[in-house]
Amino acid sequence: MVRIIRFHEYGGPEVLRIEAVDVPAPGPGEVRIRVKAMGLNRAEALLRSGSYIERPALPSGLGLEAAGLIEAVGDGVEGFVPGDAVSIVPPISMVRWPAYGEVILFPAEFVVKHPPALGWEAAAAVWMAYLTAYGALIDIARLGSGDFVVITAASSSVGIAAIQIANRVGAIPIAITRTSAKRRALIGAGAAHVIASTEEDLHARLAEIAGPDGVRVVFDPVGGPIFEPLTSAMSRGGILIEYGGLDADPTPFPLFTVLSKSLTLRGYLVHEIIGDPARLATATAFILDGLASGALAPVIARVFAFDRIVAAHRYLESNEQFGKIVVTI
Repeated sequence: MVRIIRFHEYGGPEVLRIEAVDVPAPGPGEVRIRVKAMGLNRAEALLRSGSYIERPALPSGLGLEAAGLIEAVGDGVEGFVPGDAVSIVPPISMVRWPAYGEVILFPAEFVVKHPPALGWEAAAAVWMAYLTAYGALIDIARLGSGDFVVITAASSSVGIAAIQIANRVGAIPIAITRTSAKRRALIGAGAAHVIASTEEDLHARLAEIAGPDGVRVVFDPVGGPIFEPLTSAMSRGGILIEYGGLDADPTPFPLFTVLSKSLTLRGYLVHEIIGDPARLATATAFILDGLASGALAPVIARVFAFDRIVAAHRYLESNEQFGKIVVTI
């Protein structure tokens, strides 16, 4: 028997329960992993509260990221043996492949041998953040040297990954955060410029930084009223990639700005990278190379023990963190 985390009803962090279950031998194409650390994501809080794009039957497991040791491999699995140190690429469905557990089953196609120097906590913090940022900035926007890129919710794990990836390709990352409390940390993480959106005139500051040519790429999980100053600061032919909807206020459609500047507004989920083997392989190679060189390095906000999963989810929803929250076993 091993411990897993499930919820039997939708609600706040308090609905999460630690339960003992049997984990079977891996089936064809699967591996069984003894988990050492799990990375937390906002998507898991949304699933738990009944607000995610998946609506599971209850009780349901959850979790998108983990790192640990291979315990066993199923039929047809090549390239992995018991004892290998691995981390997992977030699955298309965390209901089908939940990662919150001492031992998990996972499809081998989404398992990666990470650099040996990467500790368990960092390894559990890699794939959601860096795949999300890579897919938007490199795969879709073709971000390159000299490009200005605006990164909103910049203190999140995805925001920090985006800053690092922008620097790796020679782009100029402009970090947007609500207040100046995290300004110094964002500069330390590699942001070329930081704007506190509730304390400064966002449009004026972006115009001052990017100049008359404007910002070519915007990477945003927020939506809401911020759309207008963001698009007004963009360059002709620029692209805004939207990967979330954190702001509960309506998101205006800046029709005449979009028309006059020939802007592209692009919805994006990391699933389109994960679900395409060729694109996933290219992304994985880019990220592994960056991890090995030190250009990419996960930032850990706080570490919780497995039996404090409720407290970890409360912290996740506090918006106080800078980087990734990790749970260790």
